[in-house]
Amino acid sequence: MTYRPTETVFLPPWRVRLPSLVYLVIALAIGAVVLAAEASSSNSELYVWVIENNSRRIIGPETFAILLGVSAIATVLRTGMRGVRVHGDGLEYRDVVSLFIPKRRRYRWAQIDGISLRDPKSIGLDLWDGTRVFLPPVSDHAGLAATLEKVGAARAIPVQGGRGLDDIPESGDFGEDVA
Repeated sequence: MTYRPTETVFLPPWRVRLPSLVYLVIALAIGAVVLAAEASSSNSELYVWVIENNSRRIIGPETFAILLGVSAIATVLRTGMRGVRVHGDGLEYRDVVSLFIPKRRRYRWAQIDGISLRDPKSIGLDLWDGTRVFLPPVSDHAGLAATLEKVGAARAIPVQGGRGLDDIPESGDFGEDVA
């Protein structure tokens, strides 16, 4: 029986997730301003600026706040779907190429001829067809490198670079079930 690692997900780094979270905070603040304007007295400047001047706008402030909130939530979810997933059958990574074009690649362990951990900022996979694929950056680069190094040793996939198996933590640190 071959080695099958437990499923592990590595999320994108915070510098990738931060803009969508800032967008969500701004959308929530705008929604709070609209709610505060609706709840305020009709003499207040906020009520006049948001509610009474509504007749000159294309869409109402409530609709705008709802659309902005839904868009911000969708952006946070889309950013959260990026990253690398290591599972028993292989490796899967998701990234966004441009504004609307997602990139999802799935590789089985048999397709991977080598793992390159030489560069401290990127991880490369040498595939069976002679091409090299670089995985997108993740928040726990050391954890992904250690997981791939362990899988490479267990499945006889050559690993270039890395820390060495002596420095890899015990299997309990990877979330595996130890019998």
